Amino acid sequence: MIYNLIIHLYALVVALIAPFHRKARLMRLGQWKTNSILRNNIDLKAKYIWFHASSLGEFEQGRPLIEKIKAEHPEYKILLTFFSPSGYEVRKNYEKADVICYLPFDTPYRVRKFLNLSNPAIAIFIKYEFWANYLTELKRRKTPVYIISAIFRSDQVFFRWYGASYRKVLCCFNHLFVQDENSRKLLSNYGVKNVTVVGDTRFDRVLDVQKKARVIEIVQQFVKDSEGEKSTILVAGSSWSQDEACFIPYFNEHPEMKLIIAPHEIHKEHLLNIAVLLKRPSLRLSEATSGESLKNVDCLIIDSFGILSSIYRYGDIAYIGGGFGAGIHNVLEAAVYGIPVVFGPKYHKFKEAKELLNRGGAFVITDQATLNKCFDELLSSFEQLQKAGMQAGKYVQENAGVTDKILKEIPL
Repeated sequence: MIYNLIIHLYALVVALIAPFHRKARLMRLGQWKTNSILRNNIDLKAKYIWFHASSLGEFEQGRPLIEKIKAEHPEYKILLTFFSPSGYEVRKNYEKADVICYLPFDTPYRVRKFLNLSNPAIAIFIKYEFWANYLTELKRRKTPVYIISAIFRSDQVFFRWYGASYRKVLCCFNHLFVQDENSRKLLSNYGVKNVTVVGDTRFDRVLDVQKKARVIEIVQQFVKDSEGEKSTILVAGSSWSQDEACFIPYFNEHPEMKLIIAPHEIHKEHLLNIAVLLKRPSLRLSEATSGESLKNVDCLIIDSFGILSSIYRYGDIAYIGGGFGAGIHNVLEAAVYGIPVVFGPKYHKFKEAKELLNRGGAFVITDQATLNKCFDELLSSFEQLQKAGMQAGKYVQENAGVTDKILKEIPL
């Protein structure tokens, strides 16, 4: 089978590059430990719901459902697996899961070994996870399996002329919970009918994060001007170099504005590149010891992870990075605070970005000139700024409640 050959080749490549590539090394070592983690930690008398997330973003989508089940169904334990180190290494100590490990490669032997050791009562995959051997073996064992927050597009392999054999994996799910009507119609055209449109669990997650948002004292002091009044604040989240080349020049020319940058990468070289672009006084968060250290500082650079979702609360406008690369990062984290979001041109794969644009809660830019025009228009009219922010916040509120809809349909 071609699929199995591809998986074996992928595993071989990871093994070959592991000595020279940190993420590949972490993945290989983590998968090597999986069986011992399961042997030592799985309670053979307990019933487990297995959640699988490829990476950190997918985990955040599944998190509301994990926590709801944990609170309302204590008779189940939670097994959480990741494929990517960017998920596992950040959430390996997540307190709501009983067992956390890497998912071994999707080869028949590894699949049987994993399922023999974990023996899940229910399996829940998140968004884009379609591992053919895992799904086939779960179906053979009559283990109920679901996918949540899934979204389908006509250019995916299932719907290509050569995708008929891989499309069979869709029949392994007891039910598919999808984000939109287009996904349901596309699946229906190919005979997959056990589908319910519920939306995206990320709406529930960002609302929960908003309710628990941290007060960050240094940031709270930074956003005030010399008179103690709040300045106009641009928060640039998960920015890359191409993004910074657009919004930093605008900031440099607008002394009425303060800037908070939380770059996607915080290694030394990237932080130095940001410093070169800045023409106004800046300070890294790690160097800010008190309110006095922020005196005359116009730009605060967040050189740590884990606090961006709380920092958006201080913004008047959010710039979301990634739109000049592989694709934009999470726009909902900012929109939940009722502020307009701005991003680059690579947004078309993101349903929530397109819907925010249609509602006037988001704006797309293609270069520095279009960013200048967008910011000028937003900042010249408080009424327009407020209206755009209101539309962004309203959009998030209106799409909440997905977790409860899913839980009603899964027999526990």
